[in-house]
Amino acid sequence: MARLRAVLFDLDGTLVDSAPDLHGAINDLLARRDMAPLTLAEVIGMVGDGVRKLVERAFAARGAPLDGQGLDRATADMVALYSARLTRLTTVMPGAADTVAALAAHGLRLGVVTNKPRDAAVAILDHFGLAAPMAVIIGGDSGLPRKPAPATIVAALAALGVAADEAAMVGDGAADIDAARAAGVRAIAVRGGYAHSPVDGLGADLVIDDLAALPAELGFAG
Repeated sequence: MARLRAVLFDLDGTLVDSAPDLHGAINDLLARRDMAPLTLAEVIGMVGDGVRKLVERAFAARGAPLDGQGLDRATADMVALYSARLTRLTTVMPGAADTVAALAAHGLRLGVVTNKPRDAAVAILDHFGLAAPMAVIIGGDSGLPRKPAPATIVAALAALGVAADEAAMVGDGAADIDAARAAGVRAIAVRGGYAHSPVDGLGADLVIDDLAALPAELGFAG
């Protein structure tokens, strides 16, 4: 396999723990429609496939399924509510900041490929000082099929100017690993995120407990 030149990261559950703010926003949305709130655990189980899917799952869980224009309006409302609280309760995942700094210091090209809207992703990354090292940030509103489709990873590789066998994708869920494998990049799963099933069974090339282990596993420790 070619020498590793680039590492792409998922955002939610991988670089940041954004679930508390997503939880707050979705409950604000439900409250506006006189619906009971969801627990944090319930919301975590709905995260990973973009805002629209989160809204769809939340309303279905409250026995009020949405589709078409109703889902469009609720999704737009959710985007507005979430945009007002992107970093109120969100925190950086253990080891994320040091790992990003270490890989950048070793000359790797870095990027983020997320199903979250790009503006929200950039705002969160910038708030935590993680935007500057990222040479490319592709969101779920790019117009390309979202993960688990490989299209956003392929686009990120093109922007970075690296081949698939020179890159790795790091994520916490099935969508990340499936997209990585479909794109032909090394797939790395991180425990402790928002996966709906144990990450050890997702078929990743490497499974790590947290991001602090990543530089050494990739041969870039020290």
